Amino acid sequence: MREGTPMRFLLFILTLVPILGFSQSETKEPVIYTDSTTNYVEFAGMGSTNGYTPFWIQSNQYGIVPKTGPNLSARAGLEHYWTISENKTRNEWRVGAGVEAVGNFVQTNKFILPQAHVTLRYKNWELYVGRKKQALGLADSTIGSGSYAWSGNALPIPKIYLGTTRFVPIPFTKGWLSFQAFYSDGLFENSRPITENLKFHQKAFYMRIGKANSMLKLYGGFNHQVQWGGRLKKNLGLTGDRLQMPTGFKNYVNAVIGSIGGSGDDITYFDSTSRIGNHLGSIDLAMEVETYETSIFLYRQFIYEDGSLFYLTGLKDGLYGARIKRKNSYGANFEINAAVLEFLYTKDQGGDNFVLGDGKKRGHDNYFNNQQVRDGWGYYDRTIGTPFIPPTSQTKWKWPNYADNFTSNNRVMMLHLGLEGTLFRRIQWMGKFSFSENSGAYLEPFLGSPRQFSGMLMMQSKLDVLGGLTVKGAYAADIGDLYRKTYGFMLGVRKDFSFY
Repeated sequence: MREGTPMRFLLFILTLVPILGFSQSETKEPVIYTDSTTNYVEFAGMGSTNGYTPFWIQSNQYGIVPKTGPNLSARAGLEHYWTISENKTRNEWRVGAGVEAVGNFVQTNKFILPQAHVTLRYKNWELYVGRKKQALGLADSTIGSGSYAWSGNALPIPKIYLGTTRFVPIPFTKGWLSFQAFYSDGLFENSRPITENLKFHQKAFYMRIGKANSMLKLYGGFNHQVQWGGRLKKNLGLTGDRLQMPTGFKNYVNAVIGSIGGSGDDITYFDSTSRIGNHLGSIDLAMEVETYETSIFLYRQFIYEDGSLFYLTGLKDGLYGARIKRKNSYGANFEINAAVLEFLYTKDQGGDNFVLGDGKKRGHDNYFNNQQVRDGWGYYDRTIGTPFIPPTSQTKWKWPNYADNFTSNNRVMMLHLGLEGTLFRRIQWMGKFSFSENSGAYLEPFLGSPRQFSGMLMMQSKLDVLGGLTVKGAYAADIGDLYRKTYGFMLGVRKDFSFY
């Protein structure tokens, strides 16, 4: 089977499970559905030694922190859900809306909307249109380095989304089997250097074995992303090249199921021998062990992009992670409440050779780059996936062969440590410390595999001022050969409030 075949099977399951999920709950006690919201006003300032924002101050921040500084930022968010059910107590039907606005000034003057959505929710399902922040994949999303395919590093892509808000028990399993899934379509920005009118398809399906309160829980699933249907702004020299990439409903179906070839008059030789669009994602496995004292979460993300994973030639590549969290605090002056250790490896890519039809030589996966969608897996010049595969524009290393490609550095080995805790009982602190070895790409390897350290220490505390005001600060550093040597800081004040 090709890599697309198990994906088609999982897509079939994905279409069936939502129908089952709407069935009557087996739980005798009525379920009360609630929605978490974020309402805040925040002001922040940041600076650095050389005009560049340190890696961990600007990475995985949904694209709201500029790469250059100094910078002053004003941010505000409003979100609320209204019950529209006849039974107001259970809140089965809710309608909501949210908007988050960010203005950056001084070095850059820019206004962005990282969130702007209208949402309809029924029980544990939601349908929304717009931009919404989203965590994806079996990995830690707080102090980790970010999931491989979707890390929260870029501005959210506007889309139409239908999916679950949490793991939903499957009927007749007494809560031992649950699923979480979604299906969405959206649009990329037209200011991309190579493509315009580029379309976006994304879906995911995850299963859990074990009840929510079980000591042992097993997880598994996949996420699938496609860039397709756009128009090239210039000829790339492909065989039978046309500026218009395959579009229309039949080719949308081909993009969704990951089939090879397409249909229509706009199909080129390149399209007929490849999948329609640029496909990528990860297949994730995880295990969680919970005791009274701690929660231990182990996970592994397998990378797929160009066939190597199916032929088992790219098994080395992926994200490995372990997280341990304490459930109880004992009020000490210094506590570590959570720790994450991750290892990312993307150097193999199935090897340096690509021979169509030869599984042993189905390599050269060239992560986050694509021969047709040359501006690659990015959104507004930020990597959508792991920030450790950066855009060429972000590093000191630029190569002529990659002038039309998104990244010149997708062969990476990275070790990451994330820590979170309290200090003097009132101060929350967080640390992120990452070391990477960067080998460039197979087409143009870096000389000497430059090494890089990026670290950050952040602290925040809530003051009894104006009904509770949060002050926070961070110090970060980039030391190594991949990025410019940088030391920087961030200071901010935030007010959270309830909106009725």
